[in-house]
Amino acid sequence: MPTLARFTFAAVLLMYFWASAMTKLGDGIFGLFSPSVGAYAQIFPQKAEAVLYDTSQFSIFEKLVILAGTWAEFILPFLLVIGLFTRLAALGMIGFVAVQSLTDIHGHHADAATIGTWFDRASDSLIMDQRAFWMFVLLVLVLRGAGPISVDRFIGIDRPKTG
Repeated sequence: MPTLARFTFAAVLLMYFWASAMTKLGDGIFGLFSPSVGAYAQIFPQKAEAVLYDTSQFSIFEKLVILAGTWAEFILPFLLVIGLFTRLAALGMIGFVAVQSLTDIHGHHADAATIGTWFDRASDSLIMDQRAFWMFVLLVLVLRGAGPISVDRFIGIDRPKTG
């Protein structure tokens, strides 16, 4: 089950998160350390608009949050796919998806159709419906670990229970 969960994450979400992270990189070789204006607009949309996208108006804390969020979008999915520190990476991704969802709802003012509802006849809302499945896959990894085909198992972090 955990290997299937990791495969599902890789097949469905790896490129989604990496493509999103790529939009946050600044120019040139040091873009990983200097996020783009788009990163500010995606992570702190209301503040970015209020300061007319002048990134010098952001605090050091906000800049660190943006940098950490950008790195997390690359690092955590990679760790999940190879199965290294899987439980911790999956827990980090759960937090990331929760913050992402709250930012979409409150920061980007997602409309009711985008947010959706559970227990209705529609299963296509981008936030409530899709992200519930994302969270389920991630919870499997938190609770069960990476599975037998993983770096965690190879280096002895996540050994199967015996007896």
